Amino acid sequence: MMQSMTGYARHELKAQWGTAAWELRSVNQRYLETYFRLPEQFRSLENSLRERLRAQLQRGKVECSLRLHIETGGQTSLSLNEELAKSVIASANWISGQSVSSQLNPLDVLRWPGVVAQQEEDMDAIQADVLAAFETTLAEFIANRASEGAALERLISERLAGVAEQAAFVRTRMPEILQWQRERLLNRLAEAKVDLDPSRVEAEIVMLAQRVDVAEELDRLDTHVAETRKILRKGGACGRRLDFMMQEFNREANTLASKSISADVTTAAVELKVLIEQMREQIQNIE
Repeated sequence: MMQSMTGYARHELKAQWGTAAWELRSVNQRYLETYFRLPEQFRSLENSLRERLRAQLQRGKVECSLRLHIETGGQTSLSLNEELAKSVIASANWISGQSVSSQLNPLDVLRWPGVVAQQEEDMDAIQADVLAAFETTLAEFIANRASEGAALERLISERLAGVAEQAAFVRTRMPEILQWQRERLLNRLAEAKVDLDPSRVEAEIVMLAQRVDVAEELDRLDTHVAETRKILRKGGACGRRLDFMMQEFNREANTLASKSISADVTTAAVELKVLIEQMREQIQNIE
């Protein structure tokens, strides 16, 4: 499966303890770079999260952020320190005995520091929920990059068909072009009224034909098309290999243009360069 280096995913988790929202986004990068924005109490997860990303991704600049909200009220249970409450009440009763005006208010007892404590949330359980939500986000993120990769594969395949079409066109035109070149040379010799040895004339015609023959370049173009299609079918992290293939395509297109003695071949060479550049731009997005 071929992946694009650009992707995005967001997943929100709602639980009894609160909410957590993961967000993953990535753009093109020569290597894999990861950046995290995590709440302070979850900083310890950064190395584990980085390893999970490295196990799934090869290239790209990936930004990972977590927004967390833990509920502090609502149905959160309270814990009563009965021993401390009894001690506070006994002390308050003693004070009441010393002063007639002093009255004991139960709410004042509850407000005493340490009498009532709010139960701490189970951070291990919250962390487990948050990590499970991250796995869901990562799966969506990978699926998004794979979908984008499939779209890029279709675009590149269409351009490869165009390259093969141009190479086939030049191949069918070459016999006619070589015949035209031969007749042109003979006509010029006839106009110049130069009397040359026929064997020498044939040798010159053969040398000129070899100089402009592009059969080897066309064969290599066909080979590159087949190899690129093979890489696309194999998938995986193939961006660097595809980029190398574009260099090979460019080399053959440049040679084809330099050997051209026909407007048709020159036009085909220009079209080849356009197709190759379009593929190269798309390949920059492939992992």
